[in-house]
Amino acid sequence: MEHIRQILESIKNPATGETFGAENRIEKIENKNGQLHITYKRDGISPEQKKVLEGVIINELKQHFSEDNIYIMTTSTNSQDVLGKKAPEKAPEKANLKVGHGNPLPSKRKVNGAKQIIAVSSGKGGVGKSTVSTNLALALKNQGKKVGLLDADIYGPSIPMLLGMRDAKPISTDDKKIAPIESNGIKFMSFGLFIAEGDPVIWRGPMLGGVLNQFLFDVDWGELDYLILDLPPGTGDVQLSMIQATDITGVVGVSTPQDVAILDSRKGFKMFGQVNVPVLGLIENMSYFVPDDMPEKKYYIFGNGGVSKVAKELETNFLGDIPMEIALRESCDNGAPYMANNSYEGRPVWNAYTSIAKKLIELTSPEKKGFFSKILGK
Repeated sequence: MEHIRQILESIKNPATGETFGAENRIEKIENKNGQLHITYKRDGISPEQKKVLEGVIINELKQHFSEDNIYIMTTSTNSQDVLGKKAPEKAPEKANLKVGHGNPLPSKRKVNGAKQIIAVSSGKGGVGKSTVSTNLALALKNQGKKVGLLDADIYGPSIPMLLGMRDAKPISTDDKKIAPIESNGIKFMSFGLFIAEGDPVIWRGPMLGGVLNQFLFDVDWGELDYLILDLPPGTGDVQLSMIQATDITGVVGVSTPQDVAILDSRKGFKMFGQVNVPVLGLIENMSYFVPDDMPEKKYYIFGNGGVSKVAKELETNFLGDIPMEIALRESCDNGAPYMANNSYEGRPVWNAYTSIAKKLIELTSPEKKGFFSKILGK
C-alpha cells in the first residue's frame, strides 16, 4: 500500500496549504477484500473543507480503487471540527465537489439546457468585470430572458456577495446534480458557496479543472436563454479551459478607459480570436462619473474613449460605456444588485446596461450566430 500512502501524503490540506505527509495526518490505510479504508486526522479542517478535500482524495485514488470501494474516516481532538453547525433533521444532501490533479476538463460539449453561453472577460483585474457580469445577467433577465450566472473565478469568487447570497449552500438534486442558487430571478453557481468567505484557495491550476467541469456540466441549470460565465482576469488556465470545454457563443470584453488597463485588456481580447471564439464586443466600465445632483454632468476620471478605440482597432463591436454612480457602488457593497432595483430605471447606469443587453440579444440571434459561424469556419 506504499503507493497509496505516497498519493495521500502528497495531497494538500486546504486549510494550511501543507501536504498530508508534512502534517503527519495519515493514521491508517487498509485494503479489506478490495475495499480501501483510510483514516486521517482532520483537526483544523472545517466541514466545508473536508468535503472538498475528500473529493480530491477520491479523485486521486479512483484509478486504483472504484469510488464505491473507497471509505474515508477521520479522527479529531476538536469536536467543533467534526460538528460544525448542526444540520436540521432530514436536511437536503449538500452538494459535493470532486477535484484533483488528474481531472481535466472533457472534450468540448454542450451545457444541457443553455441556448447561449457568453463569457465575460478582462485582461486585467480590478476593472469591475464581476459587477458587469452580475448586472448584465440581470439586464438580460429584465428583457424577459432566462439567465444563469457561473462564477468561474475560483481564487476570488465575488458573485455571492454581489447577489447578497454569501451564506447560501448548494444542495444535491435527486439525480445527484448540483442545484444552483436562485437570486433576483437568475440562477447562479460559485466556488465561494463551497468555502468559508475568508479562506484562501491554495491550489495549483490543474486542480481547478474538476470544479469547472462540475460547474458547467453537473449543475442542474434547467432551461436557460443565456448562461453568463464570469471569467477570472488574464489569459491563463481557467480562461482556456472554460472556452475549450464547451461551445461558447461569444466573449464580451470589459476594460476601464485608462491606458494601463487597455494595454492588458487588448492582449486578452486577441487571445479569443486566436482560439476561434468570437468577440461579441467590448464594454468600457467606469467610463465616467455621474453625480446624483447633476445627472447631466460627466466627469471622465480615468480618461475618455479608450475602449471604443480598441474596438475599432480589433474590428469588433463597441457595446457601450457604463458610468459610475454612488448607487452602483452601494448596491455592490450591500448585495442588492443595481439592475434588480426597478427604482433605478431611467438612470444612466440602468440605461447603459439595458442598451448593452439589447445589443447582445440582437448579436446572438440565430441569424447573427450563423454569421459568426461562417466567418470562423465553424
